[in-house]
Formats: sequence, C-alpha cells, structure tokens
Amino acid sequence: MSYEIHLSFNNNEEGFQIPVNPETIELTASGNGKTYDIIGPNGGTNETRAGEINVITSPKLREVSFSGIFPAKLYPFVTSEKLYEPMYYVKLIEKWMATKHPIRFVYGAHYEQHLVEQYFRGNDINFPASIEKFSWKEDAGSSGDLEYSLSLKEYVFYSARRVVVKTDSNGESVAISQQKRRPDDRIRPETYMLKDGETLLDVSKKFYETPNGDPDSSRYLDIQKLNKLSDADVRKLKAGTLIKLPAH
Repeated sequence: MSYEIHLSFNNNEEGFQIPVNPETIELTASGNGKTYDIIGPNGGTNETRAGEINVITSPKLREVSFSGIFPAKLYPFVTSEKLYEPMYYVKLIEKWMATKHPIRFVYGAHYEQHLVEQYFRGNDINFPASIEKFSWKEDAGSSGDLEYSLSLKEYVFYSARRVVVKTDSNGESVAISQQKRRPDDRIRPETYMLKDGETLLDVSKKFYETPNGDPDSSRYLDIQKLNKLSDADVRKLKAGTLIKLPAH
C-alpha cells in the first residue's frame, strides 16, 4: 500500500498525480468556537458555573500545504504512472489559478489490485479547494528539476436553496426545502459542439446531474427548447453542430 496525491480541475477534465510524494504534508482543521463571560450566580456544578463559556460553531475551512519537486527525469522515487515535463505541472496550476474556480484535492491510499476487496477507501481526504499560494524555482545543478511549494484552502459551494410552500393536514402553510444537491465543481460552457454519434441525451448526461449526483438525461428537453429545435430537427443533428446549453 502507498499513498497518492491527486489534483484535478473541472470535474476531473484535467488533472494529474503529484509525481513525487512530498516528505511532509500539513493539513490543519480547527474549530471556530467563541468565548463569552457570563456574569451571575454559579449554577451549582462545574458544567453550569458562571464565568467564561465556549459556544461551539461550525469548524473553520481545512488548509493543506506541501512542498516537493517536479522531476525532469524518471527517478526511482517517482510514484506516478505518468510523468510530464516539469513546466507542464507549473503551467497547469497557474492556469487553474487564473480561472478563479476551485480544484479538487485528493489524498489517499493506493492498493494493489488483489488487495482492493480487502480494504475500504473511505478514509481518503477528498475536498474542493482554492489555490492560495503557489511558488516554484529551478536550482542550479538540479538537471531541470523544479522545486515547488503549494498551499490550498478548502472551498465550500454555496447557493440559495429553493423552498416550496405547502399546506399540511391542519391547513397551515409549511415551507419545505428541496433536496440538497451534491456540490458540482464543473465549469459548464455556454455552447457545445456535437461530436460524431452524440445526441442531446448524451449532452444532457455529460453536463448535468441529478440531486444525487447521477448523470441527468432529462435536461435534453431544456436543451432542445433553448435551441428552438423541433423533434425532426433533433433527429437530423450532425457532428459539428453548435448548440447552446442552459446555465442552470
């Protein structure tokens, strides 16, 4: 068993495994409690005494940082199956930073195939993150290797949730929040060019998902309506056709 670090972007459209595992990786996760002073008589027990109290709130965002090298050749300590030129990693990370969108950080175990059924990978660390700091340099005599330092901060997707007002059995109005969606860290383009053999159903499943995170085939109707296509037009769509995609 070994450990791997993967960085990816736009729902794994781009990404790579860190080629050389860093010597150390620092991940910080802390609470966000607030303290107050209570003035008054003692409640009678240590748990209810007057004085300083601590109010537990939601935890702070996790932060992770590590340093390492992007090697210029295949050293024995390279752990990734694919090795790219050092500047490939640099340019990709800088490109991601410029988009102002989160990436995905995954740190977890890699098991030999015959051991897969014996272990559970639920302990992997996997979360979207913003690139807070990235620096790199090439030292003289390093044969083209690049040294880098990377700092990430957990990113939380946030959006308004739709509420439906219904009437209960007593005739009173009740606000019901719709099912929470799994965070979608993809960047959906405004337009898409059909590939050979693709249908609107395929496009719907490629760019949209259900609240459970499964590919959503039902959005093909919205795509058809947005592009003002009749059923006959849909059957005649060819590769190279540029179609618009609904934003939501």
